[in-house]
Amino acid sequence: MRLRWGLVWALFLIAPVIVPASVPAWADIPLELDGTFAQGGIVVGQTDPAAEVHFGDLVLPVSDEGHFVFGFARDFEGPGEISIVLGEQTLSRTFDVAARQYNIQYVDGVPPETVTPPPEVLDRIRAEGAIKRAARADVTARTDFARPFIWPLTGIVTGTYGSQRVYNGTPRNPHLGIDIARPTGTPVVAPAAGTVTLAAPDMYFEGGLIFLDHGHGMIDVFMHLSEVLVEEGQEVEQGEVIGLVGAGGRATGPHLDWRMYVMGARVDPSNLVGPMPEEDDGADQ
Repeated sequence: MRLRWGLVWALFLIAPVIVPASVPAWADIPLELDGTFAQGGIVVGQTDPAAEVHFGDLVLPVSDEGHFVFGFARDFEGPGEISIVLGEQTLSRTFDVAARQYNIQYVDGVPPETVTPPPEVLDRIRAEGAIKRAARADVTARTDFARPFIWPLTGIVTGTYGSQRVYNGTPRNPHLGIDIARPTGTPVVAPAAGTVTLAAPDMYFEGGLIFLDHGHGMIDVFMHLSEVLVEEGQEVEQGEVIGLVGAGGRATGPHLDWRMYVMGARVDPSNLVGPMPEEDDGADQ
């Protein structure tokens, strides 16, 4: 199994871990890790399906084929450690996680009410926050995370993962997605197969919003859509149109903000795709 990696694909790719035959206690525990070992990175692994996999304080689900996934948050401080427990045997691996340099991005022209929301909308914001938390709470057995991904939209990348955002001169939380500029109405497709867990046409900060579950705690997020073309509970295939580009919520113009969670960590989804294609007709991927 091999995945294609995005903007930081060349950083800290790790080859499959070879367990030395001279270590009998580990000889029966296969382990392969493939991914980006840097802040915001995503790693897909494979081991014995009967094994228990620990990453930090998390016990990761393992598929029938032995696949599992974990990710590093924006400010993750290494080293990281993974432990594979199989019967009475344990295999542990410690690895460095590279720090990334983040830009400061100044964004002007944002609707002022989305930078500093007025008191009368705070109840709405809290209610929508609860809806979003519930939509990503379940960890399902889907294994689409272990297959290759494609870009959900091609265009000009106007915002990168991890950048510190200053809206209308006011510092705010870092931007944890990839912004891709295209005209309103441009189709957005599913980067991989999955189940829609949230399909909201008008969220306060995000405008049209979709959550797409790929299994094992990996959830794609698509923001600022002008139209949401799927329903909650719907299963979609890779490349299927799920929504249209828009400029709702906290946005200055039409674009897609593509984000991703992996077991609760907000990671950089560009790690799962190759370089942005140079040619695009706005619909096909």
